[in-house]
Amino acid sequence: MSPRLDAPRTPDAPSAAVPLGHPVDQAAGRPADPTTGPRAGTVTAQVTVPTATPSGGPSVAPLAGPPAGAATDPVTGLPVGAIDDRPLDRIGPVDARALSKQLFARLAELEEGTHDHAYVRNTLVELNLALVKFAASRFSTRSEPMEDIVQVGTIGLIKAIDRFELTRGVEFPTFAMPTIIGEIKRFFRDTSWSVHVPRRLQELRLDLARAGDALAQRLDRSPTVAELAEELGITPEEVVEGMAASNAYTASSLDAQPDEEEGGAEATLADRIGYEDHGLTGIEYIASLKPMIASLPVRERRILSLRFVSGMTQSEIGTELGISQMHVSRLLSRTLARLRRGLTLEE
Repeated sequence: MSPRLDAPRTPDAPSAAVPLGHPVDQAAGRPADPTTGPRAGTVTAQVTVPTATPSGGPSVAPLAGPPAGAATDPVTGLPVGAIDDRPLDRIGPVDARALSKQLFARLAELEEGTHDHAYVRNTLVELNLALVKFAASRFSTRSEPMEDIVQVGTIGLIKAIDRFELTRGVEFPTFAMPTIIGEIKRFFRDTSWSVHVPRRLQELRLDLARAGDALAQRLDRSPTVAELAEELGITPEEVVEGMAASNAYTASSLDAQPDEEEGGAEATLADRIGYEDHGLTGIEYIASLKPMIASLPVRERRILSLRFVSGMTQSEIGTELGISQMHVSRLLSRTLARLRRGLTLEE
């Protein structure tokens, strides 16, 4: 069994220095927790790795810092070759903390918008991607692809890097993890609902679910709307609104087969709820008649409105307009014939 990385060094054991990027602090098959481990108190990382002892037991040795007077990179401020010749994602969390401190100190000195500032910022993003992968692993049971979750978490990491201030004395992983996890949760809140509803109703749905489970255990039956309202301290109307909003979380396909087949061939949801709308056939005629009716004289338009909208008889229309019923009949027949000719010409 390998010793802890922060275990005390065995006095009689030979030491072995390894590069900063030696992946000795990661368990096989699972990402290491970047938020744990000993704190780096100095600019140079202090990493311990197991080495063999004459007795066969493992021992650990610290990694020495760069020699005095060593050349440094003019952009990052790190010793030359500290990170250039190794993949950044292979650097352990302890070393990543120490290097991040140096890079944040250098980032504060650079002017935003310059090439050097962007290079150091991008290096910080790549150096701390392990934080994103660790946070994303908490949501591995969700239906969203892990690549999408990591991308969203990376956005949170970039926001944390832009807001982090080294002078406050807070470790960067401690500062960044809430931002990364919050960004991932916001992603699920905004995309996991089939129909987007206000955040208030999303939170009310969760409160109703918790209160419903608690009341069901206490009462040994399903709670009523009034009992849920009393439990949460809200009105029954708000409870009903929250229940209706819960239906928007998931959507069923019109072609999905139900659990219990109903009616053989008419088993899909579309077959059971679909119907033919006979009003669709008249939409084209209505669209064609609108400009024709608008071109009619005022009296003819009023006769059409009284006859087909108000449902008045020809005698009632004659009394309304002060003309005979026969005159109304002639005007109405002439107007309808004109409209029919217009529709025939269009066809």
